[in-house]
Amino acid sequence: MHDIQSRVAQLDWTALTADLDARGYATTGAVLLPDECNRIVAGHEMPGLFRSHVIMARHDYGQGEYKYYAYALPELTAGLRKAVYAELAPVANRWAGSLKRDITYPDAHEAFPARCHEAGQTRPTPLLLQYRESDYNCLHQDLYGDLSFPLQMTFLLSRPGVDFEGGEFVLTEQRPRMQSRPEVVSLVQGEAVIFAVNQRPVRGTRGIYRTAMRHGVSRLRAGHRHTLGIILHDAR
Repeated sequence: MHDIQSRVAQLDWTALTADLDARGYATTGAVLLPDECNRIVAGHEMPGLFRSHVIMARHDYGQGEYKYYAYALPELTAGLRKAVYAELAPVANRWAGSLKRDITYPDAHEAFPARCHEAGQTRPTPLLLQYRESDYNCLHQDLYGDLSFPLQMTFLLSRPGVDFEGGEFVLTEQRPRMQSRPEVVSLVQGEAVIFAVNQRPVRGTRGIYRTAMRHGVSRLRAGHRHTLGIILHDAR
């Protein structure tokens, strides 16, 4: 856990924060090692790790499947969640101020799930997603209750061009009185994209306004794709 927290702390957070402010998302470069990615993927077949298994087609979410981890989280997942939260809390607080939201996010991650639990949101939200040929994920937002953290991240665990083809991570941003703007984000194995969960502040000619973001995955043309989602609030 100490090693992964050091790797996260050593990322260029000045540049990442600038990208988040400018575009609503940022990419980290490879953070996880290939054998760490493979270990996470291997956990897919260990039912004791998970609290819930969702088949997307049953709920019109797309095609594919995902599993929510149970508490206690695997050490690597827990370490990532803790380390990333510490870096993103200042951004979350600044965004909340810009959007005039009456909320302050604690500096340390341990305090935030405790606040979620007080609000009745007690179920962990980190998840392992699996896509096969022709699978996709519809555009959506990961909001699981009244209390949410405004940023989250997704790690690509598979090798693009080797393990799968297609399956690009997609973001859309709905700007006031304008058409939605799409972004396609290319990742390498072990790399994460950090992005806005719901709304983010944007500076315009008349001051700050808010835009709404959604994310999804385009159709997989071939192969098998796994991702790890790190969501920083818990669910009802």
